[in-house]
Amino acid sequence: MDIDGQARAHSPKGGMAMEIRFLGRNGSKVGDCPTLYATDRGTNLVQGWQTGTPETVEIPHILLGYLEPDTFLGATLTDTGRGTFRLTGVPITDAETLEKLTMADDETAIEVPQHRRTYYGGTEAK
Repeated sequence: MDIDGQARAHSPKGGMAMEIRFLGRNGSKVGDCPTLYATDRGTNLVQGWQTGTPETVEIPHILLGYLEPDTFLGATLTDTGRGTFRLTGVPITDAETLEKLTMADDETAIEVPQHRRTYYGGTEAK
């Protein structure tokens, strides 16, 4: 699915690889992955464990702690019950972008929307 919810392959802006900025990694000893990146498109690139569905990855809960301040992933996080979430986005298929990543054999990467946090929980005052 694309950022607007339409199914399609990943297509970087202007036919060029997206620029990515490392935010953090945690979860395994192999390459110290999964990994979270911010992109020049105002999205996040999420590198996680393959699930058998190309657009869905699995990541450890702790990886969310590396998001930029006041942002969150614009994707539904499904708790697996074992310390990880599954989430769905646009599969990264661009060779130039993939070359920038260090992935274990059981990993893949997706792009998901990045949203600004404006609500921090709690209830309205009575």
